[in-house]
Amino acid sequence: MAPARSSTHSAITLNINGEKYTLTADHRTTLLDALRERLDLTGTKKGCDQGQCGACTVLLDGRRAVSCLQLAVAAEGREITTIEGMAEGDRLHPVQQAFLDLDGYQCGYCTPGQICSAVAVIEEHAAGWPSAVTDDVHPEAGPPPLTAEEIRERMSGNLCRCGAYVSIVEAVARAAAAETARTTEEAA
Repeated sequence: MAPARSSTHSAITLNINGEKYTLTADHRTTLLDALRERLDLTGTKKGCDQGQCGACTVLLDGRRAVSCLQLAVAAEGREITTIEGMAEGDRLHPVQQAFLDLDGYQCGYCTPGQICSAVAVIEEHAAGWPSAVTDDVHPEAGPPPLTAEEIRERMSGNLCRCGAYVSIVEAVARAAAAETARTTEEAA
């Protein structure tokens, strides 16, 4: 007689940083716990475990998600990017480099979530998505200027207990400017 199949566990395949990982997970396992405890991808940090601090932010299909509130089974079939997948070989992602150059970290605990969020912020802004502080939300207006106020609002879901906010805003602005210059250069 075959063993009874558990109705609370499933075999899932997660696509993380371009690699596929197959594991059996309890349906209640969060993506954060699957990453850290099952797959040893410990760059993503566990902060509040309630979706309020942003330390566990990852990208799901290019959009920000707090992985402590995302079930691992619900992430199957989606492209998951963690801090471990940001760099290209030895070359840091421009956001990572800007954080390093401008001291956009102190203790470093929130930094992986801050960087993942910043990457999405830059893409959202470039796509013309408005924020709560955007003056003109009409799509034909194009992306609003990426001011410090815009960056602060867009990054507001990521907390830093050390208070490195000034440097974080500068790092996001620098990385966004570098991305704009790169896309302009490619278009020419």
